[in-house]
Amino acid sequence: MLKAQNKTNKGLVTFALFIATFLSAVEGTIISTAMPTIVGDLKGISIMNWVFSIYLLTTTLSTPVYGKLVDDLGRKPVFITGLVIFLAGSMLSGLSTSMPQLIAWRAIQGIGAGAILPISNTIIADIYPPDKRAQIMGLNNSAWGIASVAAPLLGGLIVDNLSWKWVFFINVPIGLISIILITIFLREDQHYAHGKLDVWGIVWLSLTIGGILYGVEVLNQAHVNVILAVIIFAIAVLGLLLFIRQEKRAEDPIILLDLFKNRTFVIQNFAVSMMSIFLIAFDVYVPSWTQGLLGLPATIAGFATTPSSIFWIFGSFLAGIMLGKMTPRNILMTSMGLLVVTGTIFIFLPVDTPFYAFLLIGIFQGTGFGITVTGSTIISQSVVDPENMGMATSFNTLVRTLSQSISISAFGIVMNHSLMHGINAHPAEHLTVNMFNKMINPHTVDQLPDKLIPLMHQIYHTGLHNVFTIAVLCMAAAFLLNLLKQKDYEIKA
Repeated sequence: MLKAQNKTNKGLVTFALFIATFLSAVEGTIISTAMPTIVGDLKGISIMNWVFSIYLLTTTLSTPVYGKLVDDLGRKPVFITGLVIFLAGSMLSGLSTSMPQLIAWRAIQGIGAGAILPISNTIIADIYPPDKRAQIMGLNNSAWGIASVAAPLLGGLIVDNLSWKWVFFINVPIGLISIILITIFLREDQHYAHGKLDVWGIVWLSLTIGGILYGVEVLNQAHVNVILAVIIFAIAVLGLLLFIRQEKRAEDPIILLDLFKNRTFVIQNFAVSMMSIFLIAFDVYVPSWTQGLLGLPATIAGFATTPSSIFWIFGSFLAGIMLGKMTPRNILMTSMGLLVVTGTIFIFLPVDTPFYAFLLIGIFQGTGFGITVTGSTIISQSVVDPENMGMATSFNTLVRTLSQSISISAFGIVMNHSLMHGINAHPAEHLTVNMFNKMINPHTVDQLPDKLIPLMHQIYHTGLHNVFTIAVLCMAAAFLLNLLKQKDYEIKA
């Protein structure tokens, strides 16, 4: 890629990648603000959750496919194709006249979104040396943190002043800017081999991932159909076995199984998957804590995770420095150790923990997130052959996305079980789950009897502790696995 690097306008290409990453990040959350208006217009409240779920599902399923295509066909054509699919899904979503239509077009949008983050990181790896690469990846990945803060405000402004349709339409002109910049200013050497597409590998992998995600979703329903859940997970296991069998004999496998013989590669990806589980606990339940237990309005509670987003960039810069001076094992030892220690603090925080405490913890959490994600991505890219870099990058993205998808539902199960246990332990108070829904909303908490609030706070606080206990245990497992001996790789430019 050296000749191509010299011809590529790195600044404009990086800007184009940031735009695309920001669009995909915003689209996952901005629709939450618009959903009440969408439901009022299109009806279909009973199936509205699928508007979120289908986007997440197709994004997860398509990520490894793009990882293989980008190694075979080249970064530019595959990235542009994915972005075009994303924009087409956005336009069609805005034109929807019913909830089933919107769900179908969101599926298309998710298929396109699956290309954006992994290929962006692959392109960054192509055009930047490792020391600079960590900083640029940190800036690019900061789009997710910025989106988490900006999406609710942006969504509200669009819905109030235009129409919910513009939540989707606005992607098109902005996305076209990214396509134009990538088309003109990204140069790459034409050395890619056109292999035979592993169709059955895609089918069995999709069955596996889809089964896992849908099975967890079934477990998270109010009335769990145990038989259905068992059948779905059995199908997922069957899909995994068929996928492994297919990849062993495929001429050009979608995921090279030899990658898993590399202990460093496995440990790095396991670590980032466990970190992603804690990230969901932090991003979802810290605002819930500050809003539900401290009574802060949503606009202020949402800023509880802002320091984490800012220091994620700082952690990425640190990762760039550490990559040149430390082994992969010691880098993870530092970042995961920081996350385990600061994460454990959540288990012991009292109900009335002041707001500034979450801001301080977020500084260390964000630093740990930045080092872990950026470090694991670059190390995963460096321990494989150059022709498999796209595959390795997409797998790293896949385990992050899949872990987050599963943990969202899993933590919901933990919280619901904790609330029901607390409710059943105090039958005389006649508590209900709906009362807790009112409690965590500062606008409706006044509708509850004052004498019940302390008890409800304590029950909800116990649920939060249970969530963070599980999240910290996951990170501790990654920390312990990292103690195994790993080969010391030279991070290749």
